[in-house]
Amino acid sequence: MNIKSHKPVFSIITVVYNNAKLLELTIKSVASQTWSGVEYIVVDGGSTDGTLDTIRKWKTHIHQWISEPDNGLYDAMNKGLRLATGDYVWFVNAGDEIFAPYTIEQIANLASPKDDVLYGEVMLVDAHRRPLGTRSQLTTQKLPLYLDWQSLQYGMVVCHQGFIARRTIAPLYRTDNLAADIDWVIRVLKKSRKNTYVPDIFANYLIGGISKQRHLRALLDRYKILHSHYGAIPNLLNHSYIALRAMWHKLRSVAQQSNL
Repeated sequence: MNIKSHKPVFSIITVVYNNAKLLELTIKSVASQTWSGVEYIVVDGGSTDGTLDTIRKWKTHIHQWISEPDNGLYDAMNKGLRLATGDYVWFVNAGDEIFAPYTIEQIANLASPKDDVLYGEVMLVDAHRRPLGTRSQLTTQKLPLYLDWQSLQYGMVVCHQGFIARRTIAPLYRTDNLAADIDWVIRVLKKSRKNTYVPDIFANYLIGGISKQRHLRALLDRYKILHSHYGAIPNLLNHSYIALRAMWHKLRSVAQQSNL
């Protein structure tokens, strides 16, 4: 086979638990893709709210699915990774949507055989699916045009829904850390031969709240992850910068609101 003519297959993985309504939005966005090289996998945590009915309703568009109890989000994502067989893996969880029917086709047309990571922007949407702006526009995390593993020393500069990794270099997630997503991205980037920025919006990302207790735990877990990758002193200095940046972003947001 001529590798240049190989049509990449994208394994789209959706993790869900008791979220039938939002799952259907996600499934529809996958089913509408114009690119035929899609393997769709749904991992359900043993839902009891009708999620299984939604999965069965759309079973002709789902290549593999399982429904069983899991040990949390990252355990469920690992189950999806183990089922995937495509060239690339992409997590688009319940409530998120692939941005447009042509999105995967545009990404695939830019992918080369050496691309191990494809990444782009995401649009933040509220519960009513209203677009609020891109992640780079609304947060302190600005998507870089040139991404490598060092790019994440100040935090998650690329959204998980905007990050597609070659399956053969994608490790399993840690299941003992709430910041396992940033650890996974860093480990992928350390192995990647080539990371390609795609100047398109990849997905609509549904924003959601997090309890203060879990938010604090997530921050502490992120500190541990970044410490393990970048070292003690650099990580301490980097987090000082992260804190100052967050304060500046908050003050600027308050000032903008007061001027409305």
